[in-house]
Amino acid sequence: MRTGLVVFQFVISIVLIAIVLLQPSKGEGLGSIGGGGRLFFSKNKKMEELLSRMTSVVAVLFLVSSVLLTVIR
Repeated sequence: MRTGLVVFQFVISIVLIAIVLLQPSKGEGLGSIGGGGRLFFSKNKKMEELLSRMTSVVAVLFLVSSVLLTVIR
């Protein structure tokens, strides 16, 4: 059971990294002074919301698997 949980956590961590990397940059900070027009006219709101929800779900799965690995030890 422990080996399966370790493999599950490894896969979930790779998926979490991929989802975070797929999210678009917010463009905040000093870059918004000169060329921040993109910041106000974003076209893919649905995709951003989907990626945000997926990040939350996968992060919770990662947290639960981490706690289970600690308890099973």
